[in-house]
Amino acid sequence: MTWIDISQPLYSNTAVWPGDTNFQFSLNWTKTQTGSVNVGKLELSTHTGTHIDAPFHFDNEGKKVLDLDINRYIGRALIIDMVGKQSIQVEDLKKVEINGTQIVLFKTMSWSNREQFPTTITYIEQGVASYLADQGIKLVGLDVPSVDPIDSKDLAAHHELTAHDIHILEGLVLDQITEGLYELIAIPLPIKDADASPVRAVIREIT
Repeated sequence: MTWIDISQPLYSNTAVWPGDTNFQFSLNWTKTQTGSVNVGKLELSTHTGTHIDAPFHFDNEGKKVLDLDINRYIGRALIIDMVGKQSIQVEDLKKVEINGTQIVLFKTMSWSNREQFPTTITYIEQGVASYLADQGIKLVGLDVPSVDPIDSKDLAAHHELTAHDIHILEGLVLDQITEGLYELIAIPLPIKDADASPVRAVIREIT
């Protein structure tokens, strides 16, 4: 089966958290200048586009990106349709058979224009992390920029997921993806001391 890219393209209009660093790519050297090569330069937030959060993002004592087990970001992933939901609740998950995988990805479609940062999103409610941990889940992903409400300051879902040893993947693009079982690869960059990392997330359907 063909691999499908479910990560956001990065360009100057990619939406970022209000006040955060805008994405920029430019040629630091051109082939004309060097006589042989083009060499690019990047400026971006670690939370740009599709990315993983390390616990250090919201806990000064938490693990940083290079401390994380990359095996958590590779494996069988169940994509669950949560379109139209204001939030993801335990009662929603009780209707879904999620045994046999350690990764769940929630399709919410609550961020339609990725050139504009959303004011509201579908988020994860209290208790979901505990329920997912009991099901053996080790990674949760969503198609929105946070597992918590946009205006959250206590970041309850971030903390609860981490307390249950569940890793966090945000900013996926699942618009054209149907509910079902897939293989996922979404490995963070080995950035020492970082609080997060952009990823190239890809899936292919398991039949």
